[in-house]
Amino acid sequence: MSFTLTTLTASIQEWTQNDEATFVAEIPFFIKNAEERIFKVVDLDYFRKNATGTMTSSNKFLQKPSDYLASFSLSYVNSSNQNIFLSQKDVNYIQEFNPNPSTTGSPRFYSSFDIDNFIVAPTPDSSYSVELHYYYRPASLTTDDSGSTWISTNAPDALLYASLIEAYTFMKGETDLIQLYTARFTESISRLKLYAESQENTDAYREGLVQVRKQ
Repeated sequence: MSFTLTTLTASIQEWTQNDEATFVAEIPFFIKNAEERIFKVVDLDYFRKNATGTMTSSNKFLQKPSDYLASFSLSYVNSSNQNIFLSQKDVNYIQEFNPNPSTTGSPRFYSSFDIDNFIVAPTPDSSYSVELHYYYRPASLTTDDSGSTWISTNAPDALLYASLIEAYTFMKGETDLIQLYTARFTESISRLKLYAESQENTDAYREGLVQVRKQ
């Protein structure tokens, strides 16, 4: 089973037996909230991405990708053609380490300065090529009526139950139904987490098959 926006919208209406206009208009927001819930609780390689760019000489800021959520690593290529990885620190640490931005050098640290930029220290003394490995927010299912996403194809049950939690919360629905859908969402997320944290990152030849303890 795989969902498109059209088929998931229809399923939400069928499960809730609600086709009231205001409710239907809110369904894309239910789905977006459901996707966000999944993104925040499961660390899938699918949610990781690499981007390249350039640090500008004498500029302490480095622009983030528009879909950036969190960093895994940031590195640059120095004059000896070596990859140098920066250590992530708090903004206060960065500013205390290099209180005068006009003081330049080989960057050692970086931090998320605001929604659009990193700050690095020392301020780059040259224009360096950089590579950012980061956690990103994939395009939502709600952007295309007939298209699908990785989540809607590979974790449709988690997406459906998370959407139903949002829908019933909006409807101020029965507590027992919300609890039921929450339990089913938790179950489907557990399977997805097993895949993400074990099977997706395990080489069976070298490490053997993933073993799950029997209850």
